[in-house]
Amino acid sequence: MDLDRWLHEATLTVRQWSDGFGPYQPHSALDVADEDFAPAFAEFAERLRDNYPFFHPRYAGQMLKPPHPAAVVGYLTAMLINPNNHALDGGPATAAMEREAVAQLAAMFGFDTHLGHLTTSGTIANLEALFVARESHPGLGVAYSAEAHYTHGRMCGVLGVEGHPVPADGSGRIDLQALEAVLATGRVGTVVLTTGTTGLGAVDPVHEALPLCRRYGARIHLDAAYGGFFTLLAGADGPEGLPPQPWRAVAQCDSVVVDPHKHGLQPYGCGAVLFRDPDVGRFYLHDSPYTYFTSTDLHLGEISLECSRAGASAAALWLTFRLLPPTLQGLGRVLAAGRRAALTWAELIDGSDALTLYQQPELDIVGYFPAVEPAALSAIDEASARVLAQGMTAPDPVFLSTLRASADAFAHRHPAVRRDTDGARILRSVLMKPESEQHVHQLHTQVEKLL
Repeated sequence: MDLDRWLHEATLTVRQWSDGFGPYQPHSALDVADEDFAPAFAEFAERLRDNYPFFHPRYAGQMLKPPHPAAVVGYLTAMLINPNNHALDGGPATAAMEREAVAQLAAMFGFDTHLGHLTTSGTIANLEALFVARESHPGLGVAYSAEAHYTHGRMCGVLGVEGHPVPADGSGRIDLQALEAVLATGRVGTVVLTTGTTGLGAVDPVHEALPLCRRYGARIHLDAAYGGFFTLLAGADGPEGLPPQPWRAVAQCDSVVVDPHKHGLQPYGCGAVLFRDPDVGRFYLHDSPYTYFTSTDLHLGEISLECSRAGASAAALWLTFRLLPPTLQGLGRVLAAGRRAALTWAELIDGSDALTLYQQPELDIVGYFPAVEPAALSAIDEASARVLAQGMTAPDPVFLSTLRASADAFAHRHPAVRRDTDGARILRSVLMKPESEQHVHQLHTQVEKLL
């Protein structure tokens, strides 16, 4: 795809559209001469060089990668118009695109009915889901795994509801026995499950937790912000195929959050929240006497906590889905490459004398640590920090990240490691770019050279 060509087409398309409304004189207050803009842009371009190469497969640190060129073109084209998807009169075209794209997400998760919309982030999407949970189960708290994203504890504080962290098992998944003990107190109205923890990509056993939660009358919210699109690989053939049971059970959850700005190839920020029961829209009920006037249809702002939102985000997602739909043969091929890369690297680490696999990857995140002697938490922590720092400054750099694992978590997985401190940093690599599949052997070699 020739990005330069289509960015040129974007400006022409918007110009032709705007010319249809007749000429007008731009105000002189907005004038900026090219000779004034040039030095400002030069400084701007220089400042942008202070970034890590998120686009390159040698970057295997955080959950960052460039958007697909189709998303870039869709976003920038719509941004030149600058619609606001809060109300239909603020973005009629992009509001329709948002509804269509969200319907595709709902179908991906197996929802027969849904109410949902895009958000600026997974954090806000989770806030909305927990807001609805609070309204539907007033006076009751929210339980979530200790390995779940920290946003759930924070949002419980924002919403004024009691949060109940539940211990994780030896694989980083929510411990169902511990969950039942919390549910038995009668103080929990909603349980948050996670498909793809942001630390290690662990997938909670949704299919096993669902009947347990229903037995206690608890609502189920699924945080699939990171791992949601991996449902496309459930039951797929090949090494990238995932056990289908937890993913098939998603259709029975009450709400789901997913971030298209992660595995959906979108620019930041683009999250989404979906509710299986459209009737929860009653909890959003409000009026705006100067906003909702051009249509009797439901405005997106009437079913969201956020007000102004970029219609460009919906345009980018819609255009991307036209080319790479959320199906196994569409986006699924992109996720499969990252999943295969993670499995390949795990195999290479298993055969290495210099590295030790922390646990087998479930999605596309690999956790590992330097093989040190004597094997003690403090030595692992120091070696991991050294590899992280040296990797970024090496002549042939590699960009990783670290994850702090508690002493208890280490003991579950590696009981022979001496517990001389309360935890240790391990190395963590996110292989969410499909190019990682071709680069993973080089990544492995680069990391080994640092030890």
